[in-house]
Amino acid sequence: MLLVVLAFAVFLLIGMPVAFAIGISGVLFFLQHPELPFTIPLQVTVSQTQNFALLAVPLFIMAGNYMNRSGITESLLNLASVATGHFKGGLAQISIVLSALMGGVSGSAIADAAMQSRILGEEMTKRGMSRGFTAGVISFTSLLTPLIPPGIGMILYGTIGQVSIGRMFAAGFAPALLLGIAMSIAVWYTSNKRGYPPERAKRASLAEVGSALKGGVWALLFPVILLVGLRMGIFTPSEIGAFAVLYALFIGFVVYRRLKTKSFIEALEISLADVGSAMFLISLSAIFSYGIVFERIPEVIASSLTSLTDNVQLVMVLIVLLVVAAGLFIDATVIIIMMTPIFLPAVRAMGGDPVHFGVVFIVAATIGNFTPPVGAAMFTVCSILRVSVGAYVRESLPLMIAIGLTTLLLIFVPEFILLIPNLLFG
Repeated sequence: MLLVVLAFAVFLLIGMPVAFAIGISGVLFFLQHPELPFTIPLQVTVSQTQNFALLAVPLFIMAGNYMNRSGITESLLNLASVATGHFKGGLAQISIVLSALMGGVSGSAIADAAMQSRILGEEMTKRGMSRGFTAGVISFTSLLTPLIPPGIGMILYGTIGQVSIGRMFAAGFAPALLLGIAMSIAVWYTSNKRGYPPERAKRASLAEVGSALKGGVWALLFPVILLVGLRMGIFTPSEIGAFAVLYALFIGFVVYRRLKTKSFIEALEISLADVGSAMFLISLSAIFSYGIVFERIPEVIASSLTSLTDNVQLVMVLIVLLVVAAGLFIDATVIIIMMTPIFLPAVRAMGGDPVHFGVVFIVAATIGNFTPPVGAAMFTVCSILRVSVGAYVRESLPLMIAIGLTTLLLIFVPEFILLIPNLLFG
């Protein structure tokens, strides 16, 4: 299996698309084991596309694309401005709240970072904020997006690890709030030190708050409806994905009336491309995963970790460090697909809660989107705002520290993550 992993690393270094790197390196495993029927790679690839639970992935991708074109982003931006615009570094604070609100719309950190770069990026620099600081805030605050239902990473983790997706959705709210507060403090500290101005001269009035809530209520209701639907047994995760698409179309065509035939077709085309790439990656990863299970890698990892310590929290710290290191070179989606079958059984064997571990694991995997050398969100934001990676990294240090400390808090105080799932689902 070591040869397979090395081959995968080499394929990535020479610039091969990740899906092909996973599939080809997985096939190499079967070449090492001629006793295994060579029809298995084809069988596991096709069977992965027949996984009914994964139907939620393309449906939520489609729902997110239609929500983005429904006109709801402007309403959420206004709500974020009313909530935090009066703080020092007003637009940077607005970016944090907008990322949390956009979680129920896009579910993708990279999509959120790209959107905010175009909406807020130049406006932040016009108010005297450095481009490195602007890029760092927009990039790192998009970490909140995958934690709010319906985060695609949570669906993948829940499906692969046989963990309740409803509990995963419920578990994301409190960590998102803690991370948002930590990043808000980091932004306030930098803004206060440099004299970055607030966006609003004073707090919003009750009338302004009410008007902003009215405009953003449809987006705020979305994750709540998802949780209630799952908790009450009205929908399965796949069925609620279909509901999400209908909900997005209703908002776009009926409520805001900004979704027209042209934008409907454009969103459909983008969704088809997104779904195709995601499902191709998921299908080929099944070949790699088969080798992991066959070689009993989870058991080996579990025994290795328990030989170091029998404390599940310390084991999770080690796993987070490994995942963050892997995230320097591998996309978050790939990490979730490849490493869930490796690390989750090890944590379960030590008595860890799979929902607690899942949220921490997704946070750690997503951090790689914001770090060099291959962070997708980082390069997206730096490209749009014309910022060097060096300036981006220097200006992002307070945010990195805030996120690191909060992640440790989430590891050692699991109640922050498990409180809402336990209240809703028992």
